[in-house]
Amino acid sequence: MIGNQPGQLIYVVSDSIGETAEFVVRAAASQFAAHLIQTEKYPYIEETAEIDEIIESAKESRALIVFTLVVPELKQHMIERAAAANVPVIDVMGPIMGALQQILQATPTGKPGLVRRLDEEYFRKVDAIEFAVKYDDGRDPRGLLRADVVLIGVSRTSKTPLSMYLANKRLKVANVPLVPEVEPPEELFQLPAGRVIGLTINSEQLTGIRAERLKALGLAARANYATRERINCELEYARKIMEKIGCPVIDVSNKAVEETANIILDMIRGSRVRKEKQ
Repeated sequence: MIGNQPGQLIYVVSDSIGETAEFVVRAAASQFAAHLIQTEKYPYIEETAEIDEIIESAKESRALIVFTLVVPELKQHMIERAAAANVPVIDVMGPIMGALQQILQATPTGKPGLVRRLDEEYFRKVDAIEFAVKYDDGRDPRGLLRADVVLIGVSRTSKTPLSMYLANKRLKVANVPLVPEVEPPEELFQLPAGRVIGLTINSEQLTGIRAERLKALGLAARANYATRERINCELEYARKIMEKIGCPVIDVSNKAVEETANIILDMIRGSRVRKEKQ
């Protein structure tokens, strides 16, 4: 206690982790700095019997109950039993959910923990995007061992756009360019073949893509980078590396990034299903 004033006990009750109610209590308590306000947290409530015990304890301790119960049965039980026991309760989400229900003419899902799940999904996506940027274009081979999937192929086979697209699906993706003059990183051969995906393309189409790239950079279209000889050499080299690894190969010729990404996602899902069955 502070001075001669007794502290106030607040029970934070939730059928999820209870972060929302706890945040609201702390925000309100900050306006009463001269008073000691203590909280006790009761997360993941699933049974009405648990609510009965909390109410009985709150009655004895003269505690206020602040709750975020979205399961209708638990919420109604809390309100009715607290009223019968003359224990003060505050339903944090009730008023706004009621208003939204009336405005939207829709029924709440009644599933706890959705906000946290959305937050977790968001941060997983951000983490995956940061990973894709950090390990783009073979910058740091150490990242290959931490990747969910590694894309390999010659220049201009959409490795970077695919990495970013898949990162938005919360996959950690690294990519490695295959160039005849540069030995692939050792880490690439330490990975299970299923975590590596090779990208190949029709040589004629790649010639056109590279020629356009050179033009955009203000360089001569006849540079070695865009010659058919050089491209055939690179594709053959890449084919041998992919055969050595034993990885699946996707021909990205005339495919949009989204189409290739969906093929990769189907491969990953199929691999996971096979693992679960083993």
